[in-house]
Amino acid sequence: MQAAQRMSAPNPTVYPILFAIGFVHLLNDSMQSVVPAVFPILEKSMNLTYGQLGWIGFALSMTSSIMQPVVGWLTDKKSAPYVLPFGMGLSMIGMLGLAFAPGFWYVLMSVVFIGLGSAAFHPEGSRVAYMAAGGRRGLAQSIYQVGGNLGQSLAPLMTILIFIPLGQFGSIWFTFVAALAVLVLLFVSRWYSSQLVRFPKTVKAIGKTISVTRKKQVGFAITLLVFLVFARSWYSAGISNYFQFYLIEDYGISIREAQYFIFLFLASGVIGTFLGGPLADRFGKRNVILFSMVGSAPFALLLPHVSLVWIYPLFFIIGIIILSSFSVTVVYAQELIPGKIGTVSGLIVGLAFGMGAIGSAFLGMLADVWGLYATMVLCSILPLIGILTVFLPSDEKLRRWEAEQR
Repeated sequence: MQAAQRMSAPNPTVYPILFAIGFVHLLNDSMQSVVPAVFPILEKSMNLTYGQLGWIGFALSMTSSIMQPVVGWLTDKKSAPYVLPFGMGLSMIGMLGLAFAPGFWYVLMSVVFIGLGSAAFHPEGSRVAYMAAGGRRGLAQSIYQVGGNLGQSLAPLMTILIFIPLGQFGSIWFTFVAALAVLVLLFVSRWYSSQLVRFPKTVKAIGKTISVTRKKQVGFAITLLVFLVFARSWYSAGISNYFQFYLIEDYGISIREAQYFIFLFLASGVIGTFLGGPLADRFGKRNVILFSMVGSAPFALLLPHVSLVWIYPLFFIIGIIILSSFSVTVVYAQELIPGKIGTVSGLIVGLAFGMGAIGSAFLGMLADVWGLYATMVLCSILPLIGILTVFLPSDEKLRRWEAEQR
């Protein structure tokens, strides 16, 4: 009874913690972005194939993705506030290894450490955002996710400003980024520890057992949601990892010039992520998820076939629309499975992106065999999968399901 009262009592929104965890999300994802940013350098210095580059991206994403639901599940059962700075320490080791890696297998080993650090951060980072949100969970999730998307968008600028002039060794600077993140996370973890009395394990706080039929409905919905996020992630991976090579080969531009196009796509995605939360509040989460993919599909289909001058506006439009559902899918999943914040966050942000990593490796091998043009045409079809969103439960139905469990 007391636990239920604590959970229902209104809490203030703790903005210093929200901005701190959003800032570390930026640092964490900027370190992950080092890997695709250094792709053009590794491709030349180590004579790597597109398939090998795809496996490097696969190793990073799969290590992070497979472990995220595991970390979330474990911390849903037993709180572990200091797993946050510990995980960031693993990322520091990975960045150091990447700076000195002499060959392909050493690069793979280094990115595994970076992936493990990211896996430790994301579910617990999402939990911190939930705990600090008070009554503004949509806003809190947007602040947290925008930090990560902004970090991802820095990859092309890293290539221009760091890796083209300094080469692979430029990644040594990101060990200092990891050290800064550890210091901020020590502050966040202390706050997290002090709040545990206000946030007993919500899995135990949910009173009623749902029926077998409802379990099947929820299982179908979460599986479909993961598949939709997978398709979105596969498309984003194809653009951010391989479109730069398509620009270089088919349009004859330099590595430096290609990075500006990729940066525009990723930066517009940050805008879309920020706008997605308010749009979902006004028009519904399922509607935003549907629009983010189906609405971007016509522009995605055009992208591989237009002249260079049209790629800028198309990238800007596609980035805003397709990533407008980035934070919305996490909030939707948390409402679909209430009480399992870490597990759900790990599943959506982690496992779904891991499936996208499989797509990244496949696209790399496809580019080696069929060429970049065919690969980009295949990518352009992926947003059409978003039409399956109509089979997700509506927002109203989610609210009815949640009320039945009280």
